[in-house]
Amino acid sequence: MNELNKLSGIAHWLPRLSLAAIFIYHGFPKVAMAGDVAAMMGMPMAMVLMLGIVEIGGALLMLWGGFGPEWATRLAGLMFTAVMIGAIAMVHAQFGWNSLNLGDNGGRGMEFQVLIIAVSLLYAFKGNALNEKNASAD
Repeated sequence: MNELNKLSGIAHWLPRLSLAAIFIYHGFPKVAMAGDVAAMMGMPMAMVLMLGIVEIGGALLMLWGGFGPEWATRLAGLMFTAVMIGAIAMVHAQFGWNSLNLGDNGGRGMEFQVLIIAVSLLYAFKGNALNEKNASAD
């Protein structure tokens, strides 16, 4: 256990990097190809562009927060939560829970989005306290 405890100070980077990668991956096409994505999603292009900027901006804030300001981590968590609530409300809730391609929902359920909300809220609530060097300051 002591060996694992030695790594606890960097463990916050695992979900932090995963969230950033997810939102960069999904945000970049919305910025680079806003018109095409808007047509595919049936949304106004301005809304798709704004969504992409929020996703990429949140990812950059999440990464920056890992090195510095706690507000960046907390704000990113709130931004990701808002995006995922919108995604669930607009798309995923109608397909139920299952995100695997089982049954007739085509893998479009909301379990993945709910997990992202949970991790994002953890960062919003705890900020950089997940980082060992800051946890002792509480």
